[in-house]
Amino acid sequence: MINHGSLRLRLFILILTPLVLLAVLLGLWRFMIAQKTAQELFDDSLLSAGLAISRDVAISGGDALSPTTRSLIRDASGGEIFYHVTGPGGIYVTGYAYPPASSTPFVQDAYEPFFFEALYREEPVRVLKMTERVTLENLIGDATVTVWQRMADRNAFANELSLRAGILMGILLATLAIVVWFGVARGLRPLLDLQDAIDLRSPDDLSEIKRPVPVEVQGVVRTLNRLFGQVEKSINAHQVFISEAAHQLRNPAAAVQSMAEALQNAKTDDDREKRISELVVAAKNSATVAEQLLSLERLRQPTHQDQMADIDFRSVVEEACMDMGVQILAKGIEFDVTIPETAVTVSGDRVFLIEAIKNLLDNAVKHGGPKLSRISVVLRCVDEHVSLTVADDGAGLSPDQSEAAFSRFSQLEYSEGSGLGLSIVSAVAQRHGGTVLINRVEKGASITLKFPVAL
Repeated sequence: MINHGSLRLRLFILILTPLVLLAVLLGLWRFMIAQKTAQELFDDSLLSAGLAISRDVAISGGDALSPTTRSLIRDASGGEIFYHVTGPGGIYVTGYAYPPASSTPFVQDAYEPFFFEALYREEPVRVLKMTERVTLENLIGDATVTVWQRMADRNAFANELSLRAGILMGILLATLAIVVWFGVARGLRPLLDLQDAIDLRSPDDLSEIKRPVPVEVQGVVRTLNRLFGQVEKSINAHQVFISEAAHQLRNPAAAVQSMAEALQNAKTDDDREKRISELVVAAKNSATVAEQLLSLERLRQPTHQDQMADIDFRSVVEEACMDMGVQILAKGIEFDVTIPETAVTVSGDRVFLIEAIKNLLDNAVKHGGPKLSRISVVLRCVDEHVSLTVADDGAGLSPDQSEAAFSRFSQLEYSEGSGLGLSIVSAVAQRHGGTVLINRVEKGASITLKFPVAL
């Protein structure tokens, strides 16, 4: 069974297969040429023998053939030559008594040599019949010379020529196969050297491959270098993320531990209740940070088509606003939601879209400050884009602060937030081919999230 996993064998087969087919075609062509060449050579031999017999019969008056003619007949390359000669009036002169006859009548000049095939003693033969005007003693008339050879002798000679050519071609093909086999191995040597060089690398070495390689392999090396660069970039990003996550989780974890220790040392019931409330808040903050970190990590994974679906964005906004509405209204903040009556379809991941909207609302609550009294959500569809704007009348946010606002673990001023909310919104927007931007307003903050409408 052929191992298609071997590049050497594949190249060997690809190179040698057309050569073998060409050799077979050339062999068939050579066999036909050999047959044709043998036919012409043997026909010339028959013609020479016929002319020599006709001459000798004319000179000797029909008595005998010369030694030279007998030698020609005996040493003919196509095998034994038979002959039959008749004089004027069809009188038998010399040769074999019963020559082979043609099954078709002559349609050419009677004095032009005529070749045909017939049977002689149940064997196929090639026959030459020629007629000449001669004088035998006192008789003047036409003498007919018939000479013939066995076809088996001719075919054996042609087959021998073809066999010699086939053996020569087989030797050439065998030599070529050996050359190609070892030539391909030598041609693939740079690939094996490249494999050895990569194999010697440590798992941490993702630097570019700078080894010289043939032109045909340079594309593979460039792809590997690009892949190494992407892997190194991804690993570095993970390491930075883990470092930042560990730093951010340290504070909530320390707060939970501190609150728990304070709860143990509470001396009165009122003090204990207060410590319990503080512990619950600290635990919620810690859980929120952990959940947001997991969300960021999930958003870093590549998007698969089966995760995306056409959904009515109005239902996404409604669900997110219902989840956050209780918390917003409980703080005494006015909460308005404006949604169009017609469906607004987008292609996306429902879970991530809801999380992005909830983070926008959570950001408004946590960073709005003491003056925050109103939060509004407006959904509209403009120019084949879905636009969701979350605005508030709180502390305010300027477009000039976009870089810091959308960075991970970044806060413009101290708050109970983790600094991950808007970075999650930005990651969701990128994952869905959308954008998020801070609008310039006179009072408060306004952030718009845009997505393309599903076609």
